[in-house]
Amino acid sequence: MSGISRRKLITTGIAAAAGVAGLGVADRMAQKYGLVPPDHGGIWGLGETLTYASQRMLTRHSLAREFTRDKISKPPFANELAPPSEEFKRLQAGRFADWRLSIDGMVARPASFSLDQLKSYPAHSQITMLQCEEGWSYIAEWIGVPLSQILQAVEVHPQAKYVVYFSIEPDWWDSVDMADALHPQTFLAYGLNGDELPVGNGGPLRLRVPRQVGYKSVKFITHMTVTDNLKTFGKGLGSASPEGGYAWYAGL
Repeated sequence: MSGISRRKLITTGIAAAAGVAGLGVADRMAQKYGLVPPDHGGIWGLGETLTYASQRMLTRHSLAREFTRDKISKPPFANELAPPSEEFKRLQAGRFADWRLSIDGMVARPASFSLDQLKSYPAHSQITMLQCEEGWSYIAEWIGVPLSQILQAVEVHPQAKYVVYFSIEPDWWDSVDMADALHPQTFLAYGLNGDELPVGNGGPLRLRVPRQVGYKSVKFITHMTVTDNLKTFGKGLGSASPEGGYAWYAGL
């Protein structure tokens, strides 16, 4: 059976189970195929599982919509930020020359990258929409390096399932599965609309995940850990988002 037909069969089975026998059966099917989000417990857990499993099977390789340059918002929206930490202000005063992105966990070659090192990789760009859970959105050109290239450089172990990423701001972290981590539109963004990425938009370095809602595109990234288990991070829900009442998987 081909990969596509197998995926269709599994997805159809999950959807049918949800409609005919209830979400409990769908949940067991999703677990069988490893399509259970880390925040699957609680009152909304079965629904979260069905949403994640169905979208993963149907849209694993789909692309977020990209726009023409004339659709870029002017100016791009920058939501309100908490006062920066002393460490951030120190790095900003040095024009972020000492900013580092460290990557560890299930990798063969743990590494620390400066902004200049990240910029030494071939630059890519995308004109995509950032959609916030609060109802606003904007279209911008994001410039950076695909996360997949950096993960290739550190040689991710084949057993890895997730990438956890942390902001320099305390308690601001999230994670994505390897499908999104390796997706060609998932960027480590350091530029916006032909210029440096402004602090208000997450500069000097932000993860851009255009296939998910805006809160997955965490600002001020300094650290990533590759793992096969999210239970040891925070409250075990996969990110700070579900700890605050949002879903871990926020696919568009």
